[in-house]
Amino acid sequence: MISDRNQSAAIIFILLGFSDHPKYQILLFLVFLAIYVITIMGNLGMIAIIMMNSKLHIPMYFFLEHLSFVDFCYSTTVTPKLLENLVAEDRTMSIPACITQFFFIANCALTETFMLAVMAYDRFVAICNPLLYMVIMSQKRCALLMTVAYCWGILFSLLYTYSLLVLSFCGTTIINNFVCDYSGILSASCSDKHFGEMVQFIVANFNMLSTLLVIFTSYIFIFVTVLKMNSVRARYKAFSTCASHLTAVGIFYGTVLFLYCIPNTKSSWFTFKVGSVFYATVIPMLNPIIYSLRNNDVKETLRNLMEKKFSH
Repeated sequence: MISDRNQSAAIIFILLGFSDHPKYQILLFLVFLAIYVITIMGNLGMIAIIMMNSKLHIPMYFFLEHLSFVDFCYSTTVTPKLLENLVAEDRTMSIPACITQFFFIANCALTETFMLAVMAYDRFVAICNPLLYMVIMSQKRCALLMTVAYCWGILFSLLYTYSLLVLSFCGTTIINNFVCDYSGILSASCSDKHFGEMVQFIVANFNMLSTLLVIFTSYIFIFVTVLKMNSVRARYKAFSTCASHLTAVGIFYGTVLFLYCIPNTKSSWFTFKVGSVFYATVIPMLNPIIYSLRNNDVKETLRNLMEKKFSH
């Protein structure tokens, strides 16, 4: 629980965002607004396409549908507040609102990491055990995997949030970011941060290592299986079904590892913010584009919808 001092005093956070670059505020607002619109249209469009086309009612697109939903939630949690801070002079945020925003950000990010691991397992089953694919990846198992993914995100985000709720905060504090990130809230506390730092280290590393282990293991088996194929066409088809997922995984985990590798110095904050922007706003926009460009079934559905629209 937040201490009595926090409840009685008017304690607020100030999100600096990109306020140190005032001449670029309008330009950044227009850029992020365009990214947000494309993200919403792309992810909701992907969900609609999968729901409307019965041919896409298979496990791979079931997972992609949920990935698009998580990306939509992720972007909606982050971008509106970012846009507001770019045009508003008042960049203050209460402690409950800030911690609530962080909870949803953490929930979406953790859920997405698990989903990417599940999608790698799905590709492993499809390529290494094609005859048993629909038996292994039954509707019941797919629903169970998605339930675990959402519970995974909720469980660890609650643990993160609890470690912030037990902290004490003193007066107005500046967060040098455009969102309420864990490190920013933790550094703003005036109480002992050992428990929060321990939670961050354990949860972040466990989540990264466990999901990456599933992804790497799945693709090692996929690679070995594909090399054993005699047909060049079969190899190409197998690799093409994995290309979109590999691209999404590379961008997602590459950005996360980049943020982890940034040294904790004052001069690195701008680089950290740029990396955080890419992680929180650009990646949710890129995922539906990556999967639609590399997927013939999605492109065919889009083509059919456009033809029907123009024929009327």
